[in-house]
Amino acid sequence: MKELRISLITLALTGLFAGASLAQDKDPCATWNNSPKKEEAENAHVLYRGVVKGKEVADLEKLGEQEFNLAYNNWKKAYDIAPAADGQRPSHYSDGRDLVRVKYNKATDPAVKKELADFILRLYDEQIKCYKNEAFLLGRKGFDMFYMPEFGYRQETYNVLKEALEKGGNETEYIVMEPLSQILVYFFKNQMVSQKETQDMYNKMSEIVDYNIEKNERYGKYFEATKLRMDNYFKEIEDEVFDCAYFKTKLLPDYEKNPEDLKVVQYTYVKLKQQGCDTTEAIMQELKGKYEVLAKSINDSLEIVRRQQNPCYDASQLQQEGEYSRALARYEDCLKSTDDPESKAQVYYSIASIRLYRLSQESAAISAARQAATLKPGWGRPYIIIGDAYAKMGRGCDDWNSRLAILAAMDKYSYAKAIDSDSDLASDANKRLGQYRDAMPERQEGFMRGVKEGQTVTVGCGIGETVKIRYRD
Repeated sequence: MKELRISLITLALTGLFAGASLAQDKDPCATWNNSPKKEEAENAHVLYRGVVKGKEVADLEKLGEQEFNLAYNNWKKAYDIAPAADGQRPSHYSDGRDLVRVKYNKATDPAVKKELADFILRLYDEQIKCYKNEAFLLGRKGFDMFYMPEFGYRQETYNVLKEALEKGGNETEYIVMEPLSQILVYFFKNQMVSQKETQDMYNKMSEIVDYNIEKNERYGKYFEATKLRMDNYFKEIEDEVFDCAYFKTKLLPDYEKNPEDLKVVQYTYVKLKQQGCDTTEAIMQELKGKYEVLAKSINDSLEIVRRQQNPCYDASQLQQEGEYSRALARYEDCLKSTDDPESKAQVYYSIASIRLYRLSQESAAISAARQAATLKPGWGRPYIIIGDAYAKMGRGCDDWNSRLAILAAMDKYSYAKAIDSDSDLASDANKRLGQYRDAMPERQEGFMRGVKEGQTVTVGCGIGETVKIRYRD
């Protein structure tokens, strides 16, 4: 009790130093065992542990200011004297991360938040050095980094999560998979990782997840839910990243469960064919034969008549079936069959989508998208396609014009959500804006070219748009 009174008396004094630099030039594995301040460290340890024991960060955030400062200042004192406590428990590192996280969550100054974020990560590094358990702690560290704006979708975050996966193997926590999936998808879309690395990382993650779904009695259900979310993230890039073998693994189980379902058979065959599966393989021949048998029952139905008589419907079906050239021809027939501006706008939008995303015909896609936008004012979707086309065209340019193309694309995304109140469209536009922010022009490059921020320039690469220069840094 005497020590408690002394701590309360000195609380105001120690609080004066709470905002001081968090950097420490000391042995991160020092204990209090042989320290001349052993009693002081032990007393501070008991005082702060009495407050934080059994509490999560959310609980600590609810503490009153005086009680929190009592815990934080005594933890800091114990940590400064003996980072590794008595050498038998890592609580000064783990409790410290929780207490510093409270300060981080409440801080508003970016410089202060960055310093606190760095301190949290340093506490992970020190615990790894002094108490091992590296794979587990790297996973937790990478998880925290991903959800801190100071790190987020950055290379260092990816490196930590990747190392956690490699060192943890089947023991890797399920919480590593979701942020790692999101970063991988982001990195691949921005050409920051190769197709092979993306495939390899996905395969490692899948093996670990599948192992735990089967073997991990305690967390198997968590891994199962994680697998669904993980695959949902990769769905965005799976056509570009994965090969026939991946899609066989993904699609054939559903076909085997529903061998008489025409839609399942048709989708499985078309998708496998699109992904380069050999059509002479036994399974592909089986799928084709099954489809022909099932489709025969429809040949005499009104479906066939409808498709023959309704080019708009036929075109949409051909598009779903992957018959893109035939779909485009039928969409042209559809345009001749209607005078309704909104219907025509939808048709031009479908044409633009096929030409851009399926046939890589960027200029033709832009032309069709502009037709759609003209026919239906206030519709933002055509501008999303135009933006995507600009970004794609920019990949074949020199670095400067490639970055200008990104600005042109971002202008279209911003315009799309400005004219259209659709929340889904706004979400799509914001997602693209976030993904391309790091690909904006660099100030140094602009300086070398004599281009100032705010100056209007024309984008090359056949785009021809004028953009106002913004730099990412």
